[in-house]
Amino acid sequence: MKVKFYTLGCKVNQYESQAIGESLKKRGYEIIDGKENADVVIVNSCTVTAESDRKTRQAVRRFKRQNPHGIVVLTGCMPQAYPEKAKELLEADIVLGNKNNKDLPDILENYLRYGSRAFEVKGHQTGDKFGGDTITSFEERTRAYIKIQDGCNRFCSYCVIPYARGRVRSKPLPELKEELIRLSANGYKEVVLVGINLSSYGSDIGCTFPEAVKIANDTDGILRVRLGSLEPDHLTDEVIEELSKCEKLCPQFHISLQSGCDSTLKRMNRHYDTADYLRLCKKLRECFKDCTLTTDIMVGFAGESDEDFKASLEFMQEIAFEKVHVFPYSVRKGTRAEKLDGHLDKKIKEERCKLMIEKAEEIRRDFFRKQIGKAYDIIIESKTDDGYYTGHTANYIPVKVKLPCDMNGSLVNVKITDITDEDYLIGETD
Repeated sequence: MKVKFYTLGCKVNQYESQAIGESLKKRGYEIIDGKENADVVIVNSCTVTAESDRKTRQAVRRFKRQNPHGIVVLTGCMPQAYPEKAKELLEADIVLGNKNNKDLPDILENYLRYGSRAFEVKGHQTGDKFGGDTITSFEERTRAYIKIQDGCNRFCSYCVIPYARGRVRSKPLPELKEELIRLSANGYKEVVLVGINLSSYGSDIGCTFPEAVKIANDTDGILRVRLGSLEPDHLTDEVIEELSKCEKLCPQFHISLQSGCDSTLKRMNRHYDTADYLRLCKKLRECFKDCTLTTDIMVGFAGESDEDFKASLEFMQEIAFEKVHVFPYSVRKGTRAEKLDGHLDKKIKEERCKLMIEKAEEIRRDFFRKQIGKAYDIIIESKTDDGYYTGHTANYIPVKVKLPCDMNGSLVNVKITDITDEDYLIGETD
């Protein structure tokens, strides 16, 4: 039978789709490209925003409408956080949460045998261990994501993820080492360590986040190590010092900000203020050559005044992030923020989003212009329709370059000569 995936959300979800796919292939299923027709469609959902839930519902209904006799599977964070809502989505023939998505091959075979709808969402429990299968490859990609951590203990007031993912759980170091060796043997030169609250890695099993990074750094054949999103208060001077010893660690850090206003951060139940964050950014830029900083900023949080938004905007400009993901606050049922006063109109949030994005893009374009004339190594990742090959520098700048032949997966040195309107630099080889 043919199976395809439709994955929403973060890099952890992408990893889990890969792991589920590998387990299904062992049972004889064929994993196909998303454009082809399939007997089974697996929707791996996100629930971080209301828009994520809308996209999940839309996808499940669309796939069932396109193939009424096919099997639609819904898994991921949406059914885990909101099982009753998922149960009502009758177009899904199989519904299971992220806790037990490794059971999908067995559940699918039972469905094929008996034909009755399956609904299996198991709740997360305190004391759960890190679970799930490991992977040997990452389909259609030159870099591989490796999930090393799951869950979150923070309970930011706006966030449903601790309910969708449970408490902090970490992959044991020996298991991580074996997975890295397999991926390297299969030709992957670049890996990205990811997690739900990545920088909390090891707090449950008596080791540290830098230890995991060091194992990746020391793996033969791996040329680059990247990190997923990090929490600023976890990046102590000691952690930064240990990370700086890992010569393969890419100097690009995605440090979650959420707001550049201290009063908003307090209402969000974040664990730092803007002064802490500013010190961290200066430290990272001092310790890592060609360091780039990226972040997420939420606008329109409950109670955010015009002055609060202005403070957040000015702080974003002060840091001068090389890239910013801006998104409007959306209420998540069951969170503390749901009960806060001062929820804003959609129009106000959209206006603030637009302005924040415009200012962030101005900073990014200025940064791009300053790269002209510099030389960087990039790993070739794909070919575009206009004949260019694309890749990223170590600090995650996207580059397009003309090459005489297909060099996918190769390390190429380029000199930056221009910028495009599509968020790329143009490079040339010698």
